[in-house]
Amino acid sequence: ELSEGLYAIYKVEFEVYIDDGDSGDKKGNDTFELRNSYVGLMGSAGTVIAGKHDTPAKLAQKKIDLFNDLGGDIKQTFEGENRESNIVMYTTPKMGDVSMTAAWVASEEDGEDDGVSVSVNYSAGDIYLALAADQDVDGQDLMRAVAEYQATDALRLGVMFQQNEDAEDSNLKDESGYFVSAAYKLDGGYTLKAQYGEIEDDADKDEEETFSVGIDYKLAKKTKVFAYYTENTDTYVTGDEYKVEIFGIGMEHKF
Repeated sequence: ELSEGLYAIYKVEFEVYIDDGDSGDKKGNDTFELRNSYVGLMGSAGTVIAGKHDTPAKLAQKKIDLFNDLGGDIKQTFEGENRESNIVMYTTPKMGDVSMTAAWVASEEDGEDDGVSVSVNYSAGDIYLALAADQDVDGQDLMRAVAEYQATDALRLGVMFQQNEDAEDSNLKDESGYFVSAAYKLDGGYTLKAQYGEIEDDADKDEEETFSVGIDYKLAKKTKVFAYYTENTDTYVTGDEYKVEIFGIGMEHKF
């Protein structure tokens, strides 16, 4: 706390590649890869941070991606899942049920435009809605609409619609698609999960699909074990398919 109601905030987060110590990062990072890391200020006027962080458009998905950071993560199929360096981001205080987040992404390349990402978020009771847009972020212009609905105590539904194109030339990429997910809690600590998404590129007629199903079992408040199956398919205009199938089991503990 710097003064009454004004706080300095900070975070340093790394992803650790334990199995072979190789993240595959072209920049030469190996065992450790930098994730959301920043410094900032938080107060009654809102929150501002600077550093490396998920863009507002990525954050707008909230928790509709039920297989986040696994093989079924929607980043395998959809553009817009960006964590950007050189980002300055401001989030307003909640105004009733609405808040807004805007980010500026400074480019380090001569002649390359700076990026902008914004989102407007509504959250009230069992309903969450978001509308987000990117301009010149990771080479893409993007519009994304998200909805999440807690239909019952047991059932949670999510949906996303997205359109994106190459920021310089839509003849290179011009995609549109949708994504849906559902999670259902059973007695005894079990949760069934499923999600599906598809997107089509009008520029080259390439189609991508992602499908995942899984089950979680809660061992404790902060610990769960899980199993899942994912199928990601890329279908080319020639009719040829490239398919990746993944089966995984694991345990997650939140400290």
